[in-house]
Amino acid sequence: MILPTTYETALLLTFLTMLCWGSWANTTKMTGKWRFELYYFDYAIGVLLAAVVLALTFGEMGTELSFRDNLLIARKLSLAFGFAAGVVFNLANMLLVAAISLAGMAVAFPIGIGLALVIGVIWSYALNPQGNPYLLFSGAAFLVVGILLTSRAYRLHAAVKDAEAAREWKHKHYAPPRTGMRAIGLSLACGVLMGSFYPLVEMSKQGELGLRAYSVGFIFALGVFLSTPVFNIVFMNVPVAGDPVRIRDYFKGTLRQHLLGVAGGVIWAVGAIANFAAASAPEEVQVGPAISYAIGQGAVLVSTLWGLLYWKEFAGAPRRVLQLIGLMIAAFVVGLGLISIAPLYASAAAR
Repeated sequence: MILPTTYETALLLTFLTMLCWGSWANTTKMTGKWRFELYYFDYAIGVLLAAVVLALTFGEMGTELSFRDNLLIARKLSLAFGFAAGVVFNLANMLLVAAISLAGMAVAFPIGIGLALVIGVIWSYALNPQGNPYLLFSGAAFLVVGILLTSRAYRLHAAVKDAEAAREWKHKHYAPPRTGMRAIGLSLACGVLMGSFYPLVEMSKQGELGLRAYSVGFIFALGVFLSTPVFNIVFMNVPVAGDPVRIRDYFKGTLRQHLLGVAGGVIWAVGAIANFAAASAPEEVQVGPAISYAIGQGAVLVSTLWGLLYWKEFAGAPRRVLQLIGLMIAAFVVGLGLISIAPLYASAAAR
């Protein structure tokens, strides 16, 4: 299988991850009124499709152990960890998509993925300590500040929107829906789970008989694909918003909506396997799992900018809310910057 042979290549792969993980969710917005529960079936197909294609191409090339040989010799525990990582990620991602459907990308990503990043960096560092811990954990602290600022900004913005809706619906006998706290709750639940999947990926790769980048990508994708119908039964019958959805509704979607779902899964999976490859590079050029995961989760900034600048999710917000969003972006930039330079100063921490 093909893996990066220089630090620069490994770093470029992590930035590819950042772009993919920060942009795939645009496909959910582009589907219009298509329910996220139905979108997700196509998304899971896209994840598996990309993993299979990459495994049978890049995973079979080069001088490293091939994808198929790796699957044949891998220990069962490694396979179980890789599959579990896909299942845990999938539930977290479904919560993320649910939060996006309620609050938008500029809220769900900073809160959910920001929290996941903090948990993932700490756990990944505990499993495989690489980089300067002072810089890593200082960066994580800035991310926590960014999460708190996003939560506060969204609650203020939601309060204004709820007040406006209440005035418009004053003549009715029921109150307008209040989705602010629900969206934040879904994002936080997503963060806790999302922060747990990457350490499981690292556990699946440990040892001589562990999985490698493309094989863990394939097993991970199987976990996503096979768990989607199970989790989606709950989301379809107990929706976070709107009426329950029936499976027959899936076949009412347009070709464009189905293709957008598949594209979303492909984009995410390409970013994920690029990340796994960067973290699996030879040790002398390796970015390291904690740093690789952290830079990949710089997707928070990419998705936030998509939500703010393209989808105009905070259009018309009061100045105070916009100031909080600006501070959030600054906190994430500083936090991700500290995490990114952590490997350059690892020796200083050791001394």
